[in-house]
Amino acid sequence: MRPFDYSRPAEASAAVAAVAGDPGAAYIGGGTNLVDRMKLGITRPTALVDVREVLSDRIEDLPDGWIRIGGAVPNSDLAAHPEVRRRFPVLSQALLAGASGQLRNAATTGGNLLQRTRCVYFQNRAMPCNKREPGTGCSAVGGYGRYNAVLGASEHCVATHPSDMAVAMTALGARVHVLGPAGERTVDMPGLHRLPGAEPERDTVLEHGDLITAVDLPHLPLALRSAYRKVRDRASYAFALVSVAAALDVVDGTVVDARVAFGGLAHAPWRAHRAEEVLRGGPATEEAFREAGRAELAGADTGPGNAFKVPMAVNTLALVLRELTAEEAR
Repeated sequence: MRPFDYSRPAEASAAVAAVAGDPGAAYIGGGTNLVDRMKLGITRPTALVDVREVLSDRIEDLPDGWIRIGGAVPNSDLAAHPEVRRRFPVLSQALLAGASGQLRNAATTGGNLLQRTRCVYFQNRAMPCNKREPGTGCSAVGGYGRYNAVLGASEHCVATHPSDMAVAMTALGARVHVLGPAGERTVDMPGLHRLPGAEPERDTVLEHGDLITAVDLPHLPLALRSAYRKVRDRASYAFALVSVAAALDVVDGTVVDARVAFGGLAHAPWRAHRAEEVLRGGPATEEAFREAGRAELAGADTGPGNAFKVPMAVNTLALVLRELTAEEAR
């Protein structure tokens, strides 16, 4: 790693000023992804600004029934929180499906949302990569494609987003609080993460100096019946080939409402609006669940290495919804 400056401001506003004033500066929280990239030479910050002490590590109830998660809450604490487990099981399950226990103890809520792709070409400086060096090309197009995106990709990038937590939060419709040089604002999910287009180097809509301070989860009774399922090459410490975050409300055999998001399929967590439309008002049956999956994946663009993701996504969605329907029946 190259030498870099390190600072630990006393206030969030000072941290924002420090990063915004230095084009080469970066925030560090748990460092579980950033330090790896620094070791590989992918990221070479001139300065690191530690924000663990200026962000909240608390999970709080809000007056309107929402829950606020501080930006520095460790993933392990969030997964184990009694109200999160009760009201948002999909989020707890997604967090427990990610990384290892040691990493979950260090990783923060804000940092998890901003982790970068684990595409093998992005992590290999010897290979061209538009995400790492814009304009050099995408080696994954026509290369090793097992993990490539099948939805929302472009000729400039076919990498997928790695966060399990972000998929669950996308299904739940979380709201992200951001402090930047221009002040505070909120960003809804989906909406935080970008599809690659012609600028795959930009993972999110955040600008340099923007800091995630908290994430709010909505009052969503539907989420009481929710689940996360991750399909991967190994049972531990592996990123998703396909994942599904879903919540389902069924009354008398009819789907009243549904929330669905996919992971492992796109450059961003993919909110499955088309699948939700097909599900709402329809029967809670295996065929209806599969039809919803097929409708969402109808526009998939696959290659020889990742065509399996389409039936895998349909099958995984049907499995999760079938399990949630069984829960409703009990």
